[in-house]
Order: sequence, then structure tokens, then C-alpha cells
Amino acid sequence: MLLGRPWGGCNPGRCVVLLAVALLLDAAGLALLLLGIFASLSYWDFLVYTGALILAFSLLFWIIWYSINIEVSPEKLDL
Repeated sequence: MLLGRPWGGCNPGRCVVLLAVALLLDAAGLALLLLGIFASLSYWDFLVYTGALILAFSLLFWIIWYSINIEVSPEKLDL
């Protein structure tokens, strides 16, 4: 048990769509980046730069997903 929850319990948060988009962009960006690094292609630089840009763009979705899932109690908000 981890903090009173069973190990199998996973809570993806409030907006699963943003999480899925961030994970999809991470996978695509990493695949392009690694393909550009390790494959002997004539357009390797395009793949490396595109993969890096997609990974950087995925950070936007990670930040939005994390910001949506922040929970603050009403006592701390002084409402």
C-alpha cells in the first residue's frame, strides 16, 4: 500500500485527453529523434530537429495537465 491506496490504483487526473496528447507527443518526438540519430539517412537533421521540437511542444501539454490537477483546499484559499 502506498499512502493508504492499493498498488493497482492509478488516477490519471481530471483531463485524460491532455495526458494522452502529452504522452503521444512524447512518444512521437522520441521516435523521430532516435530515428534521426541512429538511422543512416540523408535527411537525419530534419528528423532530429523535428523530434526535438515535438518534445518541446509536449511540455506545454504537460504543464497544462499538471496545472489543471492542482488541488488547493478552500481553507488555504481564504474563501
